[in-house]
Amino acid sequence: MSARGKARKRALDFLYESDMRGSDVLALLASRPPEDISEGEYSKFLVEGVIAHKEKIDELITTYAQGWDMDRMPAIDRNILRLAIFEILYTDLDDQIAASQAVELATDLSTIDSASYVNGVLGRIIVLKPAIVI
Repeated sequence: MSARGKARKRALDFLYESDMRGSDVLALLASRPPEDISEGEYSKFLVEGVIAHKEKIDELITTYAQGWDMDRMPAIDRNILRLAIFEILYTDLDDQIAASQAVELATDLSTIDSASYVNGVLGRIIVLKPAIVI
């Protein structure tokens, strides 16, 4: 796994833990030292970015995650989508790479149907990206 892949997984771990505990993710992030400087910096960038744009990201998930209410969606899927949508809309990472990484995380960490579901939602976001006001 690449350094960015490890950082992405670490960021997902923070987002997921915070979501499950109902705790402040930034405080959680600050309480733990990075395992590697570059990995830690990119993890922090991702977590802070998701939090800064969480309202818009969650609005997009609610709009395009057909058939799923945010509260009913598995927490891991919700946070994989948050992370990927942040990377798609707010970074210069190629959209297809962001989606592919999210699908890989869903395949490894979530239910059997999650990878295709995550792929579908992100595919819709990518298609509509030019029209999304951020």
